[in-house]
Amino acid sequence: MQLIIPDWPGLPPNIGAFATLRGGGASQGPYDDGNGGGGLNLGSHVGDLLPTVESNRAQLDVLLPASPLWLAQVHGHHVVDAGAAVAGVEADAAIATRAGVVCAIQTADCLPVLFADMNGAVVGAAHAGWRGLQGGVLQNTVARMRAAGAGPIAAWLGAAIGPERFEVGADVLAAFADAAPAGQARQQAEACFAPIAQRPGKYLADIYQLARLALREADVQNVYGGGLCTVSDRNFYSYRRDHVTGRMASLIWLK
Repeated sequence: MQLIIPDWPGLPPNIGAFATLRGGGASQGPYDDGNGGGGLNLGSHVGDLLPTVESNRAQLDVLLPASPLWLAQVHGHHVVDAGAAVAGVEADAAIATRAGVVCAIQTADCLPVLFADMNGAVVGAAHAGWRGLQGGVLQNTVARMRAAGAGPIAAWLGAAIGPERFEVGADVLAAFADAAPAGQARQQAEACFAPIAQRPGKYLADIYQLARLALREADVQNVYGGGLCTVSDRNFYSYRRDHVTGRMASLIWLK
């Protein structure tokens, strides 16, 4: 199994976290590792054989204190307590305050964001596509963690569609610009969109920078990760590149 271990300076020793890549499982066809080998597709909703997905998830469970809470992600901004919610709940973020409860986010171009209370009492994970970002999923996750007693919070940005590949329309730019306060904040939001010279009305969006702006708004000062492009690198699943594809997971828990 291929994993990314977040480079997260100062992470408390009672917090575990990693993100999966595409390879190392049993999935075949469009859900494979990109080279004809088995893929570690963890999404049960993408057309892969359910027994295969269950096998991949069982392989993942060996590395975890418990099976993760798998959310039904809807590109929204609802946050749940992973220790109290049931599998399949519609939400795009989760927090955990008890040891052994695993928060998990599935992605294949959207941005996974992991959160850690640097006092080691609360963790969280959020699924941040552009709709969730614009709707405040990151701010909501931070607020839920603080309500649960978190102190200083750090965030790690996982692999997502990169700023050279994320083509969007003027409606997406307008959604972020209109949601920002007038003045510098609006200018900063607009600066995350680069016009495409040969395609009027089309822009390249920087989802990483949009996330950093949202985290700054939530007063999260320590932000790590970013810069890995799921579309350009075939070690990752990418819906934008392949359309029919698997899902990776980013996970965090208290030990």
